[in-house]
Amino acid sequence: MPAEPLSCRLCGSPDLRSVVDLGASPPCESFLAPDQLDAPEPAYPLHLRICPDCLLAQLPPLIDPVETFTEYAYFSSFSSSWLAHAERFVDSAAARLGLGPDSFVVEVASNDGYLLRNVVARGVRCLGIEPSVNVGAAAREAGVPTLTEFLTPETGERVRREHGPADLVVANNVYAHIPDVLGFTRGLRALVADDGWVSIEVQHLLSLIELTQYDTIYHEHFQYYTLASARRALATAGLAVADVELLDTHGGSIRVWARPAEVAGEPSARVTGVLERERAAGLHELSGYAGFARRVGEVRLSLLEFLIGAKRRGERVVGYGAPGKGNTLLNHCGIRPDLLEYTVDRNPYKHGRFTPGTRIPILEPDRIEADRPDYVLVLPWNLRAELTEQLRHIADWGGRLVFAIPELEIVSPEVPEIPALQAVEVN
Repeated sequence: MPAEPLSCRLCGSPDLRSVVDLGASPPCESFLAPDQLDAPEPAYPLHLRICPDCLLAQLPPLIDPVETFTEYAYFSSFSSSWLAHAERFVDSAAARLGLGPDSFVVEVASNDGYLLRNVVARGVRCLGIEPSVNVGAAAREAGVPTLTEFLTPETGERVRREHGPADLVVANNVYAHIPDVLGFTRGLRALVADDGWVSIEVQHLLSLIELTQYDTIYHEHFQYYTLASARRALATAGLAVADVELLDTHGGSIRVWARPAEVAGEPSARVTGVLERERAAGLHELSGYAGFARRVGEVRLSLLEFLIGAKRRGERVVGYGAPGKGNTLLNHCGIRPDLLEYTVDRNPYKHGRFTPGTRIPILEPDRIEADRPDYVLVLPWNLRAELTEQLRHIADWGGRLVFAIPELEIVSPEVPEIPALQAVEVN
């Protein structure tokens, strides 16, 4: 049966243009158990396109979020820097909005309660909406009220009826994960009070393009936003962007502050500043995306040349981390255990499993000290400062860290790193 013609999920345009084609990969969070290694493994095209009319960058919705997120391998609380980031956000949001005992906060895609536990600690009424059964259960065990559902307009309306409108709706690192962007946005509007706020954190397409962060392209990320395209998406449900912050999270993110259009008022100077940066980079027209595919090819060649050279010299290379972005990189480069012996991860769920597609074993972090490899390829490069500190001990035997994005870099972990996850002001 022929595939359905592709059209923009935001504006409906049928004229989507190619940005980069990464071939075919399995879903990036489908880690394999040992008894699955001899079974077929589905792979799907990973081809990023952009709409010339509304400039939303997007992947076709080839996988079902119900299958991906009902039982999820990612637990936010395993990153200490991410926990600190969440705590800082709650502190600043409480001060900015005057949140107190009479307030109500809802987080969509609340994961294991990593953020809302700070809201609970403040005595503020809250609710998490989390579709993954396993991580939602972890949140409830931590004392965070959590509803196990996907956000739809109907879910938003029901929560509003049962709990009241939310003074603050938080949607961190989820706005890219939903194929029905129009329905999800209506769900946000249903949740938020008529004079409330919506805070959305999402990776900034400006950083992805400028820093060749192509490994953050994977099937679970259905769309990729500039502030301009995010503003268009929010407007479909009557939400207007009032303010924005640039963050270092995930290699460069935007925190969008939106309100119901009737109360939003004029956008801040920071909104104007970010839009101008995007415009100057050419991302408000198709020409700004030219050349990205060529730079992606250079990243692939540089990493493979390093790994093959290390193999020929008899040097050992292992990985650190098993993030979704790492699986895009490994599959696109065709890296197997002959070039990367194994990777390690702090998440016990992944121990004893194998990376999708490339079948690289995932072990406990202690294995690195036991084996003393020559190089450690850091797959979650967005946590560079945190992981450089965690891996500082490999310098004891002359081990070095390898980063593939935005370009190949081999460093000693003894070199001081700039602290990550700091907000950047836009003048």
